[in-house]
Amino acid sequence: MTDRAPQPVDRQLPTEESRDLIALVREIAQREIRPRAAEEEDAGRFPREVFTLLSESGLLGLPYAGEIGGGDQPYEVYLQVLEELAAARLTVGLGVSVHSLACHGLAGYGTKEQQGEHLPAMLGGGLLGAYCLSEPAAGSDAASLATKAVREGEDWILTGTKAWITHGGIADFYTVLARTGVPGPKGITAFLVPGDAPGLTAAVPEKKMGMKGSPTAQLHFDGVRVSDARRIGEEGQGFSIALAALDAGRLGIAACAIGVAQAALDEALAYALDRKQFGHPIADFQGLRFMLADMATKIEAGRALYLAAARLRDAGKPFSRQAAMAKLFCTDAAMAVTTDAVQVLGGYGYTADFPVERLMREAKVLQIVEGTNQIQRMVIARHLAGPESR
Repeated sequence: MTDRAPQPVDRQLPTEESRDLIALVREIAQREIRPRAAEEEDAGRFPREVFTLLSESGLLGLPYAGEIGGGDQPYEVYLQVLEELAAARLTVGLGVSVHSLACHGLAGYGTKEQQGEHLPAMLGGGLLGAYCLSEPAAGSDAASLATKAVREGEDWILTGTKAWITHGGIADFYTVLARTGVPGPKGITAFLVPGDAPGLTAAVPEKKMGMKGSPTAQLHFDGVRVSDARRIGEEGQGFSIALAALDAGRLGIAACAIGVAQAALDEALAYALDRKQFGHPIADFQGLRFMLADMATKIEAGRALYLAAARLRDAGKPFSRQAAMAKLFCTDAAMAVTTDAVQVLGGYGYTADFPVERLMREAKVLQIVEGTNQIQRMVIARHLAGPESR
């Protein structure tokens, strides 16, 4: 790792409060997250104490209304917080995004009674959430999910398996999509399931190429009993709730991707300024200067794209197409930038002595989660040309 400290991103923030918020996030990242990131990722350690600190600091409920326990921040600000956290450690930035995704259904579709009972603890009470949509045989085709919820009096009995669940096995609550009716998207309902519900167990976490500190596991629902008071929205409304959450979540992934890319550029630039060959810093050589210029341009373009989508969301305007574009572009940019960062460092870039190899491994998953980039292209094309003719 180089001795040069990265220069903070020059952010255009809407209020003095948001500027103070970013300063707080940078302080926490510098003091509590970045110094231990490499060691803890290598050991596969999840930093639960960091999430407790973020909750105590009001950073786990930023995009939600203050009246339900949130931070009353626009998405434009919340996403820049995610970017700062992801630049320090993707396990933390992505974890905050997933937690926010898990709160989305109840915040947007829950009753006043449900929100009052659950959201204060979910948004600022130290709890950690997870989102359960994917299954072993239902990934990109999420509408074909098979986990069932059967009505029994005032309760529902959930049976099935969810897959690829971030925070699986350690979350305090899960937003779960289950089939309550007909095949397809109209037969799906959302539920809020406690993490300690009897019959709910987690498999051994997946062994991954990156983000080893963030547990990803299958969840098994073996007759899990959930009160109807924990049903989110109407019966059969679950898939539309899920799609709305994913539109917002894709912006979170885009912001995290730019954070990872920015961290890789910072490392590459610092190395290029310090490393000398042929009597000059390698940053003097045009071929490498052009690489750095292209990396920086991709990052600035991605940041502008996700912020433009966020401002549409904040204005109450449709943003699904722009969210898919942001997720697609930013995650592809992160993969390209981190790959180039490894190249800038040469042999050192391929070693664990420098963080760019870890950043490159982490960037890959961002092209896959919350809708692969092939799915994003399908979403964008449908907005442009309408549904495919079958």
